[in-house]
Amino acid sequence: MKHDQAASLRRKLTIAQDPKQAKTIAIVSGKGGVGKSNFALNFSLELRNNQKTVLLFDLDVGMGNIDILLGLQSERTIVDMFNDRLSIHDIIEEGPNQLHYIAAGSGLSDFFTMDQAKIDFFLDQYNELVQMYDYIIFDMGAGATHDSLQFVMASDECIVITTPEPTSITDAYGMIKHILNNKQNMPIYVVMNRSLSTKQGTKALERFQRVVSQFLQVNVSLMGVLPDDKTVTTAVIRQIPYVLLNEKAAISKAVKQVAANYLAKSFSLTKKEPFSFVQKLKQLMIER
Repeated sequence: MKHDQAASLRRKLTIAQDPKQAKTIAIVSGKGGVGKSNFALNFSLELRNNQKTVLLFDLDVGMGNIDILLGLQSERTIVDMFNDRLSIHDIIEEGPNQLHYIAAGSGLSDFFTMDQAKIDFFLDQYNELVQMYDYIIFDMGAGATHDSLQFVMASDECIVITTPEPTSITDAYGMIKHILNNKQNMPIYVVMNRSLSTKQGTKALERFQRVVSQFLQVNVSLMGVLPDDKTVTTAVIRQIPYVLLNEKAAISKAVKQVAANYLAKSFSLTKKEPFSFVQKLKQLMIER
């Protein structure tokens, strides 16, 4: 999106007049290959269908693929913002249904080990986004490093994607434990992907919730179950999000329900954060 000084001034005036904050959601998984990025994309589109303004931020180091899943060629990425000192507004791309996204780009691994000058530059740029969107969604890389985990810790909420496979369940548990060790009060939602049936997936999700409650003394929110649907493979091959490819497919209906579940729980259960994402991330980076 083209950036100019007049637009920047208007945004800053809006921020001064209306200090609301976008809700920041980190989408994570304990291991790769569980459908995290596909979920992040289609979930974001469903939030758009619910009239929410959304920015999807691809922070999946080495595996950034949101633009590929959309079948689009990004003109600029987050890496370009630092290399060319661009405004963050210059790297925001527009996808279907007016979904905004920021592509990861190559060389993103340096993003999580920024020096202080780059940290200040990023935070200053990011601060301009909070008035523009209802939701800013981070598609994080699988697993967690100390540096990337800071972005999860600074987020308002976290969605963990897993599948019924034992290794996936174990890794998801490890991810939640890691998050809670650093932020005990983090609101966590869990999505069970690739379930052979709704009944099987629901049982697996409830067992997982009980284990987390028993051993970590935290009640994670069950966000929903997504079926193992061949439509997903077709959508990836055709580079069209499955909620747009076939809205009547089982997977599309399930994501629509997950989004509805999230919005219902989000407004009724989530307390207003006393500190913004920028304030929390700044503090975490000072402490690292």
